[in-house]
Amino acid sequence: MRVSKLLEGPLWLVGAGNMGGAMLRGWLAAGMDPDQVIVIDPGAKDLPEGVIAWPAPPPDGAAPAVVVLAVKPQLLDTVAPAIAPALERETLLISILAGVEVASLRQRFPAPEGVVRVMPNTPVAIGKGVMALHGAGLSDGAADLAGRLTAPLGLVEWIAREDQFDAVTALSGCGPAFLFRFIDAMADAGTALGLPADQAARLALATVEGAALLAAGSDETPGQLADRVASPGGSTREGMNVLDHDGALKELMARTLSASARRNAEMAAAARG
Repeated sequence: MRVSKLLEGPLWLVGAGNMGGAMLRGWLAAGMDPDQVIVIDPGAKDLPEGVIAWPAPPPDGAAPAVVVLAVKPQLLDTVAPAIAPALERETLLISILAGVEVASLRQRFPAPEGVVRVMPNTPVAIGKGVMALHGAGLSDGAADLAGRLTAPLGLVEWIAREDQFDAVTALSGCGPAFLFRFIDAMADAGTALGLPADQAARLALATVEGAALLAAGSDETPGQLADRVASPGGSTREGMNVLDHDGALKELMARTLSASARRNAEMAAAARG
């Protein structure tokens, strides 16, 4: 189903930076009509053709069917006073603000009955994102709308408890950045072994892309796939011995995700006021 057919009114995208812009491109690719979207962002630039941007909510017009909050969490109290009065009980409020809990959103936006927190990641722009959803006050129709609005952007997972967002943010929300670092590190290691830097970068990127697609389509776990490649006494096994020694890679990722989750919890505490 075309995304545009899901909406009975305009969608306000409050903030069109990296993540908001990625979601917008994903929706347009999935068939959303550009004239159904109003971007509210005084600094918006390089928007897709046909999308209108306003520095503030339109002074006249229909109340939004959906509002997507996509500003930096630190700007919540800057944008809320202008946005909140325009919302109605039936407006579905969707927030991608890391660390801002439902209770904090209701303090700033008291009118909407249905509130959904979403933690997306940047591959939503190509329909390959990951989105964790948690809702409050949702009718069956509002929950269905939230799910179908996010479905064209990638994998959608509803989480049972809001306190799981710290873990989700660290794993899938921040995960692409960690993987990009890993690709760079592979390329740098290839260059150190004598490959031209540009060739090493292409090989590293294509290797990760192919391996990810293989893992996504396999009935085996990534760990099983790794062991299948790593023949005893072979070169792959020798390299994996470095990663596996004393749980080095697992310990590194545990510390990485824990740092991100801890920061997310700190932002949640700050948003509570």
